[in-house]
Amino acid sequence: MNGEEFLKVHHADLYQDIINVIKNVDAAKCKTKISKEKTMSGKLLYSPKELNASFKKQFEALGWTEKRYSYYITLDRELMQLSLEKDAAEQKEFLESRGEINPINSYKQTDFVKDKVAVEVQFGKYAFVAFDLFVKHMLFYSGGIINLGIEILPMKSMQAMMSSGVPYFEGEVYNVMRHGRNNPPIPLMIIGIVP
Repeated sequence: MNGEEFLKVHHADLYQDIINVIKNVDAAKCKTKISKEKTMSGKLLYSPKELNASFKKQFEALGWTEKRYSYYITLDRELMQLSLEKDAAEQKEFLESRGEINPINSYKQTDFVKDKVAVEVQFGKYAFVAFDLFVKHMLFYSGGIINLGIEILPMKSMQAMMSSGVPYFEGEVYNVMRHGRNNPPIPLMIIGIVP
């Protein structure tokens, strides 16, 4: 849904932030994990924890911050739609006034947000990417917190030098393309990185 175009046209400064962060992360310093996996025993791998810490330091230095979106859960579709535009306190009051007993308080967190653009850096397990793309970014978008969701993933060549189960750019782009142009129904950008 034209995520890259949106970023370049409306937020060229943020696009440059992201490019600078990627360039400034020294992946070689993050290659510290000694594999205990049977197929890679003893091999030196990229450490997801150290990569994440480096990205965090770089993004925070440029004013990007973690963002939490709190909300109340109801299974009544009509009430859910009517409560989406409200903040968490208003949602609770609204749901209780409509007969919901003890609505459930919940939240989602995203790694970095600046000027309504969210960035998730994903070196965890592959299932987390689908959660980011189809749950987190969509929730923040429908809640009016962001206008664009960005996912940063290792390319397959980098993922091969990490523990098993880490997602990779080419595979996740393929997964999104299989869903069709309008699913998920928000502007997204997926960025693949290599050391």
